[in-house]
Amino acid sequence: MNVFESIMTGLNEAIEYEQGKIAAGKTTLTIEPLPDISADEIKTIRNNLGLTQAMFAAVIGVSTKTVEAWEAGTNRPIGPARRMISIIQFDPSILENCHIINKNTV
Repeated sequence: MNVFESIMTGLNEAIEYEQGKIAAGKTTLTIEPLPDISADEIKTIRNNLGLTQAMFAAVIGVSTKTVEAWEAGTNRPIGPARRMISIIQFDPSILENCHIINKNTV
């Protein structure tokens, strides 16, 4: 399905919903906008996790230089990185629960 067809499908569904033609039980979702995360917040999140910049970069899937730039305020995370950082901020245990990091005690 191309973009035009997708938009038209959505518009037609909206019209049918408004007219009461869509069957009950369909779920609607509200997607929160991407949060704005400051340089200080990124550094705090990383430090609270006990990760170096290199380790945090590996978790997020970016370069160490990128994390350095975020924390310096030179650049800001975009798209998926912002979403992932906000998820980690909300629930730091997600990294272990999803087997992204494994803490080993020595």
